[in-house]
Parts: sequence; C-alpha cells; structure tokens
Amino acid sequence: MRSRWSPPRPDAVLRSLVRVFSELCLTAGTLIVLFVAYVLLWTGVRADRAMDGERAGLRDRWAAAPAAAPAPAPPSSPSAPSADTAPQPYPAGRAFAEMYVPRFGADWSKPVLEGTGTDLLKKGLGHYTGTARPGGEGNFAVAGHRRTYGDPLKDLDELRPGDTVIVRDAANRYTYTVRAAPLRVLPTETGVVDPVPRRSPFAGPGRYLTLTTCDPEWGHSHRLIVWAELTGTRPADPGGLPG
Repeated sequence: MRSRWSPPRPDAVLRSLVRVFSELCLTAGTLIVLFVAYVLLWTGVRADRAMDGERAGLRDRWAAAPAAAPAPAPPSSPSAPSADTAPQPYPAGRAFAEMYVPRFGADWSKPVLEGTGTDLLKKGLGHYTGTARPGGEGNFAVAGHRRTYGDPLKDLDELRPGDTVIVRDAANRYTYTVRAAPLRVLPTETGVVDPVPRRSPFAGPGRYLTLTTCDPEWGHSHRLIVWAELTGTRPADPGGLPG
C-alpha cells in the first residue's frame, strides 16, 4: 500500500522557522556578551598583570644598577636643542620610566615603554620614539589606551591646568605641570608631538610633556591631547612611585 506524502502545515513550518531564528539570536547574543566581557574585563585583567610585571622588573633593574648621576637642573632660559642634547632611543619595547598622575588616584602608576606599537600599549604607556627623554629638552611624548587594556588614560579629559604629572626614571623624579585644557585633534595632526608642539600654549623651545589617547572613549576618530611643562627635577626616591 502506497503512503501518500502531504506537505507540512503552514503553522508547523512557521513554528520551526521561529524556533531556528530564536536559537540563532540566542547564540549570537551569547557570543556578543562573551566578546563584551572579554573587551571590558579580561583585557583589563591581562593588561594590569602585564603592567605590574613591567613595573616590578623596572624597579628590580633600578635597585640592581649603580646609582646614576642626577640630571642637571633646566637652564633659566631655554635654548634650542643641539646635537649633543638630541634624545637617544631607549631599547625598543623596554620599560624605562614610571608615570604617576595624582588626579587619577593614589594607586594610579603606569610603566612607560619605548615605542607605541599595539602590543606595547597592552603593557603600559608608550613613548614616541625620537621625542625627548623625561626631563630633557624638547617634547617627551607618551601615548596610551583610553579604553580596554586597563583603561590607563580613561580620565585624561579630566586633567586641568595646574594638575601635575610625575615621571620617574632610573635617576630622577620629574614634575610636569599641565598648562592647557585637553585638546581634541585629528589623528593626522602629528605636529602635537613636535619639540615645540603645534597648537600648544608654548611659544618656544623648552621641556614639555605631551599625553595622547583616542577620542571618543570607545572610538578612534580623533585624539585627545594634554600638554604639560617641566617645573621640577630632583633625585628619585627609592622604591619607585606611588601605586
């Protein structure tokens, strides 16, 4: 006896389609939640561990190295950089300083590494190769993530004129004082890290600090810039900076 095939009822087909669509939405939603958790939480955990490791290694090297001579005090009147004072590059990818910003909290302290590559910025702040050394004549320019990978410069927009940024290297502790409110620029405006930064309040050669990060917080269409000027230098205290 032959069986007669009959097409499925429309309501059964609709229920199957709705069930499949719901399962796909649930799967996609789960993947999105996991991705957001990875971006917001896990990258921060890994970055914090990496930064702690860089700081610990840096302090160990300082403790083991012979005492370095303190840097001379800045001259009373700035002069143009010469070949003798041009910055020499640090070893690529290596931490050479710590930075502390009191406005960001007593436990905010980040290592500064040589270079601004993507992998380096997962382990701390990055020094623009070719710009000045800490405390040196010219512009000590530093980059960092605004969000993800520990959010090191999340609050950069909160800095105001008069705030201080402390940088410590093997020999000295440098105090920079913010001179202007944060400025939003296009990524193509690279002159903001020139020896005398373009669009800055500085009229001539000096000893400056530039901090850069992405803007807006969850985008990268622009850059947020903060400029500071060296206002103090003294021998470094043992044990590094707060944090």
